[in-house]
Amino acid sequence: MTELTRKRPEFRNINAFKDLTTYRLPPAGWVSILHRASGGLMFVLLPLIVWLFDTSVSSELSFERFTAAFAVGLGFVPGWFFKLVVLSIIWAYLHHLIAGVRHLYMDATHAVTKGFGKSSAIVTLVLSIGLTVVLGAKLFGLY
Repeated sequence: MTELTRKRPEFRNINAFKDLTTYRLPPAGWVSILHRASGGLMFVLLPLIVWLFDTSVSSELSFERFTAAFAVGLGFVPGWFFKLVVLSIIWAYLHHLIAGVRHLYMDATHAVTKGFGKSSAIVTLVLSIGLTVVLGAKLFGLY
């Protein structure tokens, strides 16, 4: 039997309704999707980031308002909600930064092997989540 007459593997696109529940995305795929999501999250929350920065550095009175927003809330929004939103900004920034450095390194060194992609994706996920946990503990006053 020749090479051409053997049954070749079938490659097809996944069906969003049937295959998505069983499809296993590799770590590099997760990092890629989360890189896009973190960039979008930072873009959407940019007005809040600008307000937080402006309120924290304008004056002593505005800084008191800034700290009160985290302690007791602002208007009808409780303080813990502000902390969760800021925690999501922290994760988005850290993940986007680390994944961006990963992509730049892969572009600069042409390190596009499957093994390096998987290991660097796992390092990216662990670093971004680990640093977010550490900074989140500081944000919520655990140390």
